[in-house]
Amino acid sequence: MKLKIKSRNLDSSKLKNTLLLSILKGSLVAVCFSLIGILVFAFILKFTNISDSVINPVNQVIKGASVFLGVFIGLKKQKEMGLVSGLLIGLVYTIVAFLVFSILDGCFVFDRTLLNDILFGGLMGSICGIICVNIKKSSV
Repeated sequence: MKLKIKSRNLDSSKLKNTLLLSILKGSLVAVCFSLIGILVFAFILKFTNISDSVINPVNQVIKGASVFLGVFIGLKKQKEMGLVSGLLIGLVYTIVAFLVFSILDGCFVFDRTLLNDILFGGLMGSICGIICVNIKKSSV
């Protein structure tokens, strides 16, 4: 009779590596989608007479769609920990996007808008993570 013993350390480190890769992948996908979305929107603004009051809502929609896409792709192979993974993807995306867009703008402004973006990114990521993981569970 053979006794099989699984090492929890190996499973734990494998889970941590998978989670870390999922967070990085999802965050990078979200930042790339955001860059493309903002670029397309900038071209639309340049060639049309859209009001300035439309810019902030459209930017929020682009951020939300970016987080959703990043979480969906980042958690493609995960079947658990959607809340935590989505939260982390949303937070990392928000921080990286802030850094990228600040570099492109040429100035770093730490104000209430950044705090709101961090809260929005974390909340959107959490909700999307829960949805993505549960959709995959129900379809299997």
